Amino acid sequence: MTGNLIRRDLLKAGAALIGTEALASGSTVLAATRSRKPFLFGAATAGHQVEGNNVNSDIWFLENIRPTKFAVRSGDACDSYHRYEEDIRLLKSFGLNCYRFSVEWSRIEPSPDQFSNAELSHYQRMIETCRKHDISPIVTFNHFSCPQWFSARGGWTKADSADLFARYCDKTARRLAAGIHMATTLNEPQVKRIQRWIKAFSTPTSFATLERQREAARISSGSPDYMPFHLADDDLVLPNLIQAHKSGYAAIKAVAPDLPVGVSLAIIDYQADGPQSRLAEVQDYVNGAWLKAATETGDFVGVQNYGRDIVGVTGMLPPPPSSERNMLTQEFYPAGLGNAVNFVHQVTGKPILVSENGIATRDDAQRVRYIDAALSSLRGAVDKGVPVLGYIHWSLLDNFEWSLGFAPTFGLVAINRETFKRTPKPSSSHLRLKVREWT
Repeated sequence: MTGNLIRRDLLKAGAALIGTEALASGSTVLAATRSRKPFLFGAATAGHQVEGNNVNSDIWFLENIRPTKFAVRSGDACDSYHRYEEDIRLLKSFGLNCYRFSVEWSRIEPSPDQFSNAELSHYQRMIETCRKHDISPIVTFNHFSCPQWFSARGGWTKADSADLFARYCDKTARRLAAGIHMATTLNEPQVKRIQRWIKAFSTPTSFATLERQREAARISSGSPDYMPFHLADDDLVLPNLIQAHKSGYAAIKAVAPDLPVGVSLAIIDYQADGPQSRLAEVQDYVNGAWLKAATETGDFVGVQNYGRDIVGVTGMLPPPPSSERNMLTQEFYPAGLGNAVNFVHQVTGKPILVSENGIATRDDAQRVRYIDAALSSLRGAVDKGVPVLGYIHWSLLDNFEWSLGFAPTFGLVAINRETFKRTPKPSSSHLRLKVREWT
């Protein structure tokens, strides 16, 4: 009860901040987007996690230096760079109508102001392949990984980083925007702020490990300013990332004014434990600046939810002892999706695209139960009047999950690491049935 009261107060404050103008704008965009396509059901991937051999990326560099936070190297990943049409056909066979994927900045601009026509053509072929199979492409312009040269000069810590991102967005949009259905500028730009509030990331040992990784990156790169997103101080990069979203949005819209563009945010369903909970503090630190930015700049908000966190007097509390867990020992809490969607819409007034939602599990029956419960909670939000544009499952494939390597399995499709054979899981057929129920 206390958690609901605090959440209600936060929502009231957010609505007061936004005003009726933003609400009207969101309704206009929703109408325009709905006229293009029915409710979106899809699956997602990210370039570095599935393409393989993204050798000009700062993530590739971090995987290969020592010491490293990464359990294994991405290597060939899922070889989706060459097998994207097979992946799109699979997605279509599941009854889905959209594919969210990212274009890799490090491929498109491998060195400063040198743009690769060959790589732009590659992503143009991906978009055309989606269209050929009646799949709407939803394109993320930056999904964490950046060019090695960008991080070598300081990455998002530099004041001109937003200008460099906008230049890349302009060049990319000029080639690709005509075929894109919707776009997001950045993926989960506030994820490091989330990590600050998770106990495991705030211990002295963890910070010491992070600093060793930073020092190794500086030495190995030969640049004292080397700073990729994964190692950056979240407070230092926050204003530049917000400006990057705004500048990137402006650059894309200048090329394609009718293309809906937003930002995808990691939204945990924060719930209060007791009247002295630090819930309001957590919400403000993690989401406050980004919800304001999404309200000011964007046609919709991408919501990415994987569950809840309970917030007490001291910060994050462990999940209830009796709760079901996923393979990462996180609480099984699919109802968090509906709560997150309600929260973001009420604060921003914007239409919502569920740009990621899923579960890391080896038990596909658990994934089926998760999908059922998550979609049920989303239906509840829709029934309350939240303008939800679509639901995109994370992920299409079992892929490279950053520092955790290939161990966590989020995919609707299993990947043989030697042959790259794709094997759909029963959950993919189940999701097809859920799509039919919704449509």
